[in-house]
Amino acid sequence: MDHQSLQTTPADTALLGKIFTEARSQNGWLDRPVPHRLLEQIHELACLAPTSMNCSPLRITYLVTAEAKERLRPALAAGNVDKMMTCPVVAIFATDFAFAERLPFLFPHTDGKGFFERNPHLVEDTALRNATLQAGYYMLAARALGLDCGPISGFDAKVVDATFFSESWLKSNFICGLGHGDPAKLFARHPRLSFEDACQIL
Repeated sequence: MDHQSLQTTPADTALLGKIFTEARSQNGWLDRPVPHRLLEQIHELACLAPTSMNCSPLRITYLVTAEAKERLRPALAAGNVDKMMTCPVVAIFATDFAFAERLPFLFPHTDGKGFFERNPHLVEDTALRNATLQAGYYMLAARALGLDCGPISGFDAKVVDATFFSESWLKSNFICGLGHGDPAKLFARHPRLSFEDACQIL
């Protein structure tokens, strides 16, 4: 892919580098803390991006202490243990399947809560689709604000849910390390599909 052909200003190029062209999924971390205020700023950016009916079903549980991360350890695939245990912040991206309870506040101009009560078959797809979309927004916001991300799906969701969400409507979607990545632990970037392979114009 020819990143040099993008029509951008120097400032745009720098930002696109942080978010896309130079950003990588991290496999290891530098020993640098992540301030709690930075996590709040990421949320303040990411929550502005769209979801259907403004339903906003993403919920994030941050594991920042060694004790909290140890609770996660039994759920992790072997290859992800060191990556998560050494990460400054581990974010569990979860989906709130009771999201409609918040719609009188989030979508006040119509009865969104009643809509989903009358159409319960739409709840699961709406929740999962939009929570996943929000998690993608979140990672881009984190990169824009100077953090690196290391998302993983190698974990036992049932164990995570029993450990962290046993008394709620939340279910884990995926897990993401947040911090400052160690360049020495990166792999070479893998290929991506070309426009012609991935897209069609009708």
